Amino acid sequence: MAENGAPQPTSLARAERFIWLTARVLEQRRFAYHFLGGSADGVDAALAAYANPDGGYGYALEPDLRGPVSQPLHTAHALHVLDLIGRCGGQRAERICRYLTGVSTLEGALPALHPSLRGYPAAPWMPVPDDPPSDLLATGPVVGLLHRNEVWHAWLFRATDYCWQAVESLEKTHPYEVQAALAFLEGAPDRSRAEAAAQRLGTMVREQQLVLLDPGRAAVAPVPDGYAPGEHHFAYDYAATPGSLARRWFTDEETDRALDHLAALQREDGGWPVNWRVWAPGTALEGRPVVTVKALLTLRAYGRVTAR
Repeated sequence: MAENGAPQPTSLARAERFIWLTARVLEQRRFAYHFLGGSADGVDAALAAYANPDGGYGYALEPDLRGPVSQPLHTAHALHVLDLIGRCGGQRAERICRYLTGVSTLEGALPALHPSLRGYPAAPWMPVPDDPPSDLLATGPVVGLLHRNEVWHAWLFRATDYCWQAVESLEKTHPYEVQAALAFLEGAPDRSRAEAAAQRLGTMVREQQLVLLDPGRAAVAPVPDGYAPGEHHFAYDYAATPGSLARRWFTDEETDRALDHLAALQREDGGWPVNWRVWAPGTALEGRPVVTVKALLTLRAYGRVTAR
């Protein structure tokens, strides 16, 4: 109860107000679809504003990369949105795969950043190389989502081989690379191989302390090299749903403790904070609604949020 005796707004109601006050049209449409009975057409239309004629996506769809040009990380973000509304296929997937083919490395995989970004603002920790190497962070989520949606395209053959080699050869890693590997494994057609690779990955996460199992230590626990102060990863960052391969990495107690922490992160304005380094005002403003929708979807997947 609030101090004056009035009922405290629910977490979803507070988040809804935050979304209408601050979010881009895309996140407003996504929130409406997932929690208010809105249409997938609205999400689709909002996402189309970020699409380019080359089949990729740009226009700061991923807020840390500014400018209009298509980038693999933008396209991975777009595929994630489309997957959640059940529209990751058909002619659109064909166009996306043609774009992916055109920007791939000699290995047939994706670079994190394509040189076309040069000249546009981007996060300072994302340098734009002239000849970018293949990168699991960009390739894993894209390949996993395309397989998950039963998309078949010639581009996928070599990209899939790259992902298997990259995932199964991981030794010293970091949280975002683990998330990319998991995104691939969640959609990989060879399920027994994926489960074995995920089990190995979970062991690495715990042994290399890439997950903070006691959220109460967040203020004092160290973060991986190169990460911002407080940029921790918790069980829910890997196991966003109970059906995730990563859910087996954590006990029920560890998972519940992490979800309690996630729920408690909601701020008074109704939104969730970003925990990575903020380098420009717009990136935090645009990033927080993205994080808020993600947090609500995770909490709902575990029965912690219900639609009003």
